[in-house]
Amino acid sequence: MRRNFALIGVGGYIAPRHLQAIRDTGNVLVAALDKSDSVGIIDRYFDNVSFFTEFERFDRHAEKLRRMSEEQRIHYVSICTPNYLHDSHIRFALRIGADAICEKPLVLNPWNLDALALMEEETGGKIYNILQLRVHPAIVALKEQIAQEPPGKKHNIDLTYITSRGNWYYVSWKGDIEKSGGVATNIGIHFFDMLMWIFGEVKLLHVDYKDEHKIGGYLELARANVRWFLSLDKSDLPEEARTKGMSTYRSLTMNGEEIEFSDGFTELHTAVYRNILTGSGFGIEDARASINLAYQIRHSQPVRINDHCHPRLKGNGKGQMLKAI
Repeated sequence: MRRNFALIGVGGYIAPRHLQAIRDTGNVLVAALDKSDSVGIIDRYFDNVSFFTEFERFDRHAEKLRRMSEEQRIHYVSICTPNYLHDSHIRFALRIGADAICEKPLVLNPWNLDALALMEEETGGKIYNILQLRVHPAIVALKEQIAQEPPGKKHNIDLTYITSRGNWYYVSWKGDIEKSGGVATNIGIHFFDMLMWIFGEVKLLHVDYKDEHKIGGYLELARANVRWFLSLDKSDLPEEARTKGMSTYRSLTMNGEEIEFSDGFTELHTAVYRNILTGSGFGIEDARASINLAYQIRHSQPVRINDHCHPRLKGNGKGQMLKAI
């Protein structure tokens, strides 16, 4: 049976991947909402979509479809809105009898997960999270490799993710920690989820450095010691990336060896959607560990930079030590 989708936040950066996933899985978008009307992207994927810029009218339309028939109601609501609105929009989806498919992070605060779990029980609906790195072939292969190793074996991991952003970022909701969760949540949570999925639970966490542009620290996981660094600052890009005109640099090394997973990102949302449609998507409990960790990082005070901090925090390319704040 073809499923009907609605999409909230269709004007956003990540929405096209959801539009593609809905189309590529043989389903249809019947309604969309965004406060911006610059949403011509819809026409590349679907026609005859009911579009709204006001939530109240979108809500009324969704309720009307719910009452018409099983074939016409909305079966899934895809949520691509600012992080702080995810909880509310997930609740909307369940109230109209739909399942929710939500971008990361599912919520900003761990206790919100418990309330959503109760609402799942009350409505019979399901809440799914887009944890796309869990379906990346290279990451799946690494997880399988680690699972076959002796339980006591530990690895040394360096995670570096630099994605340069202009002044617009800090003016938008993304630059407001109360709305986005800050750098660690907004750009790091899917990496934290990936690391814990592969290497196990957190044994120790400390943050070495953080400001509104960058953050870094150390994680001891059950099967790995992780030095991590996340940045929005273009000046943190390595020389080879700047020479090539790259605005993003992504690196994951294990015991000094690079793990290549830069390619294949554009199809991952479709793979996650296929899993959801067959009943095996990532739910609330899958998201819990990374949300707990991001919350702890957000509320941690930096400690003195020490010998096992990330190499990017030991110097800025000019031999000067960054100072923790």
